Amino acid sequence: MTNKKNRISIQVGLSGYSFKIEAGDSIRSSGWMSAERIFTTPEFQRRYEDVEISVFTPKCTLVPLHFHHPLHVRKNLADVVNIGDDDPVGYIEVPEYAAVMLYSNAIGETLSKVISETVLKLNGAKQYPLPELYYMLSDLKNLDDYNKILASYADGYLYLVIAQGKSLLLCNSFAAPDFTTAEYFIFLVMKKLQLNPEVSTITFRTPLAEDQEMSLYRYFRNVEQI
Repeated sequence: MTNKKNRISIQVGLSGYSFKIEAGDSIRSSGWMSAERIFTTPEFQRRYEDVEISVFTPKCTLVPLHFHHPLHVRKNLADVVNIGDDDPVGYIEVPEYAAVMLYSNAIGETLSKVISETVLKLNGAKQYPLPELYYMLSDLKNLDDYNKILASYADGYLYLVIAQGKSLLLCNSFAAPDFTTAEYFIFLVMKKLQLNPEVSTITFRTPLAEDQEMSLYRYFRNVEQI
């Protein structure tokens, strides 16, 4: 189990970053911060028992474990998303869903690299940045409802994972230049999966503006943020 006594989780995108610090029973969130503040953020000068660095990259896909082969990662990823010839690619297993996530963190930002060099664990080890969708899949188990709906929205992309109990129904990203478009994709997916928002809770991993939260409350039983 992840140690939460002294833990920092950081989300990084093209427009900046945010972080959440868990120390004992206390949780403190920063809200969204611009990139130029990275070198003056005192929380980044400390060391932590656990470090999580999430990158908002739409360049990822989930494949069944038995279809995965380490030598075919670039080809299989390029079949579903646009990646450059020089874009680094990687993969990580998601054992709770018998799957492997293929990804590229090459989204044109350098923040995640700087943060991974700066924010260290107690023993001095670095945490390699991983896709936002990977951490979203990991967080599904922390949602209490049978219908688990978890979303993130940043840099013009909606990231959405949905599960029923232990069965994963969706793990995808959608180009959404504004929040209204993001809502459109949420409701489109829920309609296809025959899920009723009026009896459902939607949870966001990213900060929501007040008007965004109120808009979601018009349709969902409850709106939460983690």
